Amino acid sequence: MAAGKHSPGAATAQQWTGREARLLRHALRLSVRGFAAYLGVAARTVAKWESGGSATVPRPDTQAILDTALARADTGARGRFEVLVTEAREADRASVPAPRYDYEAWTDDLDRTVACLGRQEFRLARTLLDRWLGRFEPNSSDRQGMYLYGRSLRLLGEVRQDQGALRGPLSAEHVYRQALRVFTELESPRRVAQLELQLVVIDEMSGQLESAAQRYESLTADERLSAHDRTRARLWVGTALSKRGLHESAATHIVPAIREFEALEEPADWSIAHQKLALAHRGTGDLAAAGRAIDVALSNRVDDTPLQQVRLGTAHAHILLSDRATADSGLAILDRTAGISTRYGLMHQLRSIDRIRHGFECR
Repeated sequence: MAAGKHSPGAATAQQWTGREARLLRHALRLSVRGFAAYLGVAARTVAKWESGGSATVPRPDTQAILDTALARADTGARGRFEVLVTEAREADRASVPAPRYDYEAWTDDLDRTVACLGRQEFRLARTLLDRWLGRFEPNSSDRQGMYLYGRSLRLLGEVRQDQGALRGPLSAEHVYRQALRVFTELESPRRVAQLELQLVVIDEMSGQLESAAQRYESLTADERLSAHDRTRARLWVGTALSKRGLHESAATHIVPAIREFEALEEPADWSIAHQKLALAHRGTGDLAAAGRAIDVALSNRVDDTPLQQVRLGTAHAHILLSDRATADSGLAILDRTAGISTRYGLMHQLRSIDRIRHGFECR
């Protein structure tokens, strides 16, 4: 192992964990991406090690890669690494051994919160999140606690987003920015990029359509995001353009997203993308194509949650209201989706339904 190249008693990584990998990166004065390139691994792998800290132990073959990286570092970098490791070990000895928080229970509650969000059970979701957000005292040296704190903030942002609280001190935007600061401090590029994407969604939902489309476009090629998230950004470029009335341009983004979702085996997003395509066709006046696309979305529903029922029903009604022959059916669907929105507190969707109804009545 590389430890053999050092003088007796020198601080070295006898076993590499995410913490030692992060200290080596700092000693080499490299960014996450630069360190990943130096090791010959993916940037997301490095980010995963570091987010896990001492609890993450890379595989034996990766341990050997890190041994080699330390061995071929220059004298200055090795010296810095030894100082950092020594300081970390001294801090461990000085720290209080017993954790103040039950991280396993916290993780379980976050899993339950995700399930609650899927069912739009916002009250229970808030109870689960407030249990930890009200108790945890942010501490940058507690990486595991800060990671769970950041996840909790993001989920709270999703609750507020789904309820239509987009801007202001108690809004989704405010909480997402708090979470963004946490994950930036933790140097978790995937989480940072995901929150940047969520903030663009807030811009789009707030009517900042031109800037949202531009920022979505930049995120379609952002390697910090997964292929799935980059494809969602591509779909949302089309959504923003369609809302601006640029329906033909919107379709040029939505159709490739449909193909990519199929290749990624993401049936829920594939169905949602057909819903978006149907609205783009409606915007161009091609009601036959709109009808075909919405039929695909209706026939291939995967996550039939209240929120998705409302979104799909609203899109279907909007298309039916475009033709006087089917307008009565459209109004009936709109009434049904309004009822679901009211029952579950989906205020953003309820406002959209009211705008569609008002537009139809003013024709």
